[in-house]
Amino acid sequence: MRLGIISALSEEQQGLVEAMQSPYKLIHGQREYWVGQLWEIDAVCVLSRIGKVAAAVTTTTLVEKFGVTHILFTGVAGSGDKTVNVGDIVVAESLVQHDMDASPLFPRFEVPLLGLTHFPADHQLASRLFDAASSFLDEDFMEAIAADEKAVFRLTRPRIHRGLIASGDQFIDDREHINGLNAALPGLVAVEMEGAAVAQVCHELDVPCAVIRTISDNANENAATDFLRFVKSVAAVYACYIVRRFCLQAQDVKISDQASRESAGT
Repeated sequence: MRLGIISALSEEQQGLVEAMQSPYKLIHGQREYWVGQLWEIDAVCVLSRIGKVAAAVTTTTLVEKFGVTHILFTGVAGSGDKTVNVGDIVVAESLVQHDMDASPLFPRFEVPLLGLTHFPADHQLASRLFDAASSFLDEDFMEAIAADEKAVFRLTRPRIHRGLIASGDQFIDDREHINGLNAALPGLVAVEMEGAAVAQVCHELDVPCAVIRTISDNANENAATDFLRFVKSVAAVYACYIVRRFCLQAQDVKISDQASRESAGT
């Protein structure tokens, strides 16, 4: 595995580059790619910047220039369902571009000439990410997040969800908009601005990907309130702990697979 880790904002990836072993920086396409090891896993960390085009360019570069074999996108999102609260975690099962509409030539949400509306996340990768996030909430959350941040953002018992994430080049802060997306996209759990573009590129390049988001707002008129504070003090902490657990889990799988091959060889 060579893991590519993408985030849209520097605050979302805070701590990961610092945790890298022997990192070095390469600049390509006006982006800084940090190459090294994260908890014994070869990794490349990069900020895509905001939006679908930026995310697609970054994903393509990770695969074509840096040779990553798996891609993980981590960041924040708005809630796409009333039962999904600030501080909850969402792991994508599939992703759709909610602003893709080439009708009447093609059905709404369908990417022209691909024949797809929903791009699935890699099941195995998403399952491992879900397990890592679950372990974080069960074992690390209480001590990882400062008490005053828990109070400010009303974080009591965060939950983890799996489902549909919708991406578009819009910061959604309108209840009517989110209600319309709920009606058009059953099973929607979160809205953001990059994930579906990453999933489309990975689909076309045949690279496994997974997307994990911390819910920062309810995609309503209060969505921008204390946004950056939440990203820095909550979401970035979530990401570092969860990626650490994910990498350690991947390392255990690698060791187990190697032992099995050696046993079979004897």
